[in-house]
Amino acid sequence: MKDAPNPLEGQAPPPSAPPAPGDGTQTLSRREFLHLTGMAAAGAALSACVPSLAQPTPRRGEKVQLVYQDWQTEWFPSMAQEMLDQFHATHPNIRVFYIPDPDNLEEKMLADMQVGIAPDVFQGCCSWFPILAQQGYVLDLRPYVKADLDQETINDWDPAQYRSFFLRDGRQYALPKYHGALALYYNKDLFDQYRVDYPDGTWKHDDYLAAMKHLTDDRNGDDRTDLWGSMIDIAWERIQMHVNGWGGHFVDPHDPTKCRMGEPEALQAMEWIRARMWDDKVMATSLDVQNRGTRQAFVDGRLAMVEDGSWALKDILTGANFRIGITTFPAGPVRKVTLATTDGFGIYAGTRHPDAAWELLKFLISKDYGRAMARAHFLQPARASLVDEWVGFVRQQFPQKARDVNIAVFADGQLMGYSVTAEVFANMDAATRLASTAWQEIFTLGQAPVEKMKDVCRQIQEAQQGAG
Repeated sequence: MKDAPNPLEGQAPPPSAPPAPGDGTQTLSRREFLHLTGMAAAGAALSACVPSLAQPTPRRGEKVQLVYQDWQTEWFPSMAQEMLDQFHATHPNIRVFYIPDPDNLEEKMLADMQVGIAPDVFQGCCSWFPILAQQGYVLDLRPYVKADLDQETINDWDPAQYRSFFLRDGRQYALPKYHGALALYYNKDLFDQYRVDYPDGTWKHDDYLAAMKHLTDDRNGDDRTDLWGSMIDIAWERIQMHVNGWGGHFVDPHDPTKCRMGEPEALQAMEWIRARMWDDKVMATSLDVQNRGTRQAFVDGRLAMVEDGSWALKDILTGANFRIGITTFPAGPVRKVTLATTDGFGIYAGTRHPDAAWELLKFLISKDYGRAMARAHFLQPARASLVDEWVGFVRQQFPQKARDVNIAVFADGQLMGYSVTAEVFANMDAATRLASTAWQEIFTLGQAPVEKMKDVCRQIQEAQQGAG
């Protein structure tokens, strides 16, 4: 395939970017900021072909301006700005302006890309990131990776997570941001109170269910359950992980247009979840906990266990007033799995400065940036070589609460090779919409049987026509 044409070629240079936050100037909206930086031509037709590395370079002394978009959480912007100061010191000809993710991120990112005003470098994850890549809005990183990254760096990442950033046609649209992994948190005080043995790495789903039954209770005697054994987020990756444990799949591993949600293994795993929520009532629904969310319901003492990730570690350690335990996720009937998140950094295909954007992306995947995120909010580093340092940061800040907690268990799937990542259809947009609507009826509202997924699977497969 020939090199993709630059849709921005011939445009005038962008105007001077607004001052960084904190300069005392008038605040601009995110969209106004992106318009002023002039990163792309509105409506430009973006090609999904491999970009050329031989891009025009700025004249000597001329500064390149980039916009980097990432989380808007309370702790992230200040950390990012501090780290960008380090980047600017070593890259004097590149000026990076950080902007936080907008509300309704998935919809707004797609809309901005469609009209050509997306940030140069951005973070993405989950089922929506590959949708942007499938539609040709994310730069193919293969030539840059081949030219600049050594095998030692690539081997430091979880192979499952690294592979997740490739489309089926070979395009590579991202590199790992951090390694969120799923495990089982448990409340040691409640386990002691109800005389239940603590979970460990030998647990299977039968052990998990038995403990949930012992730990579900009406504690105030009003004939209403107020303590549940566990809880799961009703989300693509969380449900898929159970399906993988049963030996099933959402997507055929060899054909991204073929749906396998309606096969026996997938249906059995989803039925196991539904039955715990609506038949046994030992696994809380979001309605049971007034939409508090998994980690908050656990911190509030309404759950004895919770299926949650390393990304929740700081919030749970901060909020919990009980002794915390963490262990690997219970094995399914067929295999042991755990979720590795697909949080990564990508480059907008319409950027005016792909080479400079790559320099920024290399900085974002560096050990220093990984350490900064691990220190600031205990984000599990994507690099396995940083796990011990990460555990040290946690223990240093919470010497009592984290003293007997097996924090490194989050890296077990990465180190032992049993991580799984979100399975991606060729037309992921349609698949997620159809599945989410069905899961709302099945799990959240308890109004439909899991057999509904057979019809949903057929609809998903029909939506794949022409998308392979």
